[in-house]
Amino acid sequence: MKAMTITQYGHVPLELTEQPRPQVNPYDVLIEIHAASINPVDFKIRDGNVKLLIPYQFPLILGNDFSGIVTEIGSAVTKFQIGDAVYGRAEKNRIGTFAEYIAIDEQMLALKPATLSFEEAASIPLVGLTSYQALHDILQLTPGQKVLIHAGAGGVGTFAIQLAKAMGLYVATTASPAGHELVQSLGADKIINYRTEAFEDLLHDYDGVYDTIGGETLRRSFKVVRPGGHIVSVSGLPNGRFGKSYRSGFLKTSLFRLLTLRETLLERKHDVTYTFLFMRPSGQQLEHITEWIESGQIKPIIDRVYPFEDAQAALEYSESGRAKGKVILKIK
Repeated sequence: MKAMTITQYGHVPLELTEQPRPQVNPYDVLIEIHAASINPVDFKIRDGNVKLLIPYQFPLILGNDFSGIVTEIGSAVTKFQIGDAVYGRAEKNRIGTFAEYIAIDEQMLALKPATLSFEEAASIPLVGLTSYQALHDILQLTPGQKVLIHAGAGGVGTFAIQLAKAMGLYVATTASPAGHELVQSLGADKIINYRTEAFEDLLHDYDGVYDTIGGETLRRSFKVVRPGGHIVSVSGLPNGRFGKSYRSGFLKTSLFRLLTLRETLLERKHDVTYTFLFMRPSGQQLEHITEWIESGQIKPIIDRVYPFEDAQAALEYSESGRAKGKVILKIK
């Protein structure tokens, strides 16, 4: 099968190569991939930023979420049949959606929303599951509560705003002026121009923050949350709560404890809980997301669709930070 691969970590270009079709285990479903989406985790994996958590082998096929058609099922599969249109997020140790085929455990899949094209469906799994787990599972926000979602016009933000509104939340978000019209159309209640305004000076006593940027933005976010509130980040550093649920020798080192010291001190200073989220695939949660999509409460926001052979250009465009919504690879 054709696949976009890298042979080493670093800022290296994707190469179109021929790779063996994946082996189908008893609980696996073989998917003919029709579309895949580009996500920031793709650059992090390429650059080796997660190799201490997940040591990948080369050649490595990049790509984390997809939509497609079931072409083969394992002997123990019960949920899907050949010909089903599905979408999903690959397991972290079995990524590789920038390819013609992928084998994936049936528990990671859901039927594709009937109202979406394959390209639209491919835009959903990673950002949808990440946002669901951040807002619902970790922050546990309830109707009427207030949440700040950073980078509202980005791939994650455009989904998260819609999900938060579907959950009945009051939503503030940060965006450049070019993204204001978009985030307002998605339901954002308050929009902060991050280029000219300091969100921590304008927002106070929020119940939660969903951080997609990390660094100084994450640290400033502690000033926004009320005592007893919660911050969840997909771009900060893993902390002890993450370490309890994910085994890695690095999480126990003195270097790791030193790197996370600042967040720990900020937690204590502001009486705020901080959690790093490393999203887990879940077909069951995708089924919940499908209900919101088919009811019209959430719609895909796509910036550009690239042909498969232009995967490197798609990756570069996504990495530039200019995209408003998701960047998609059309594979079939």
